[in-house]
Amino acid sequence: MSGPGVGFEYPAQSVSWLKRDLLLFANSIGATADELHFLYELHPNFAAFPTYPVILPFKGDTQEVIDFYAANKKTKIPNVPEFDSRRVVDGQRKIEFLKPLPVSSAGHKFEIRQKVLGVYDKGRPGSVVDTQLDLVDANTNEVYTRLFGSAFYVAQGNWGGPKGPASENFPPPRDKNPDWVLEHPITKEAAHLYRLNGDYNPLHATPEPGVKMGFPGAIMHGLYSWNSAAHDILKAVGGSDPANIKEFQARFASPVLPGDKLVIKVWRTGEKKDDFEEIRFVVAVEGGKVCLSNGRALIKVVGDVKGKL
Repeated sequence: MSGPGVGFEYPAQSVSWLKRDLLLFANSIGATADELHFLYELHPNFAAFPTYPVILPFKGDTQEVIDFYAANKKTKIPNVPEFDSRRVVDGQRKIEFLKPLPVSSAGHKFEIRQKVLGVYDKGRPGSVVDTQLDLVDANTNEVYTRLFGSAFYVAQGNWGGPKGPASENFPPPRDKNPDWVLEHPITKEAAHLYRLNGDYNPLHATPEPGVKMGFPGAIMHGLYSWNSAAHDILKAVGGSDPANIKEFQARFASPVLPGDKLVIKVWRTGEKKDDFEEIRFVVAVEGGKVCLSNGRALIKVVGDVKGKL
């Protein structure tokens, strides 16, 4: 595929993490006391929650608070406008788990290698930048996780770029009740805890940026809902075993507010790739709109067919 910016590679970004970072992440997305392998560093099976790498492009290799806007002012992509990171939201995310993540980056030289897959002009609503990010041990060139992301730059379109291809859809099975219905209440302070992982976007901490973008105030990180759904689904469907998830993806459909409750509907499809079954899911705010659509995961199904967290 060709087009403006396609194939452009950003400078490699050094990233690192400690066991403490993994404990914080698990706490922030809703890990519970019966999942000590995510919450207690001396547990014999202590492990990273598999989606942790999505935070690393934000966190980098620091333990300090980050100036989000400065950190996200990336190298300009050739032949496209310079987009304003103060008005960006997630479009969709997919992650593939290729190697288990070590519980600390110590002894490794990890880096994010990111390239542009496409830059699309959606007219008045804005522009989309699709990227692939690989988490790589630079000493061995082994890829641990591969992330695909779409960043939507609000009201930054009409520059004459391509409209882009239609997205592939993964709807739930027709005329079939969900196999699991999970509930995830969000505290008023959840965004302030989650941002300590390294995603310090002011949009999620104080009302002013959200109001400027047309939201009622501060909104939840899209990746909070995305990671929380991954956790709740892995717990219900895959027995909380990080080895039981191979892929996870969803599209960000509408904002979530602090204090909302998420309702996660999950369907088995019966379609398998090796030992992993394709799962479809939809996440909505209780009594409100769908916030994560196009949900799909590859999971080893264990335990009861039906359940509720």
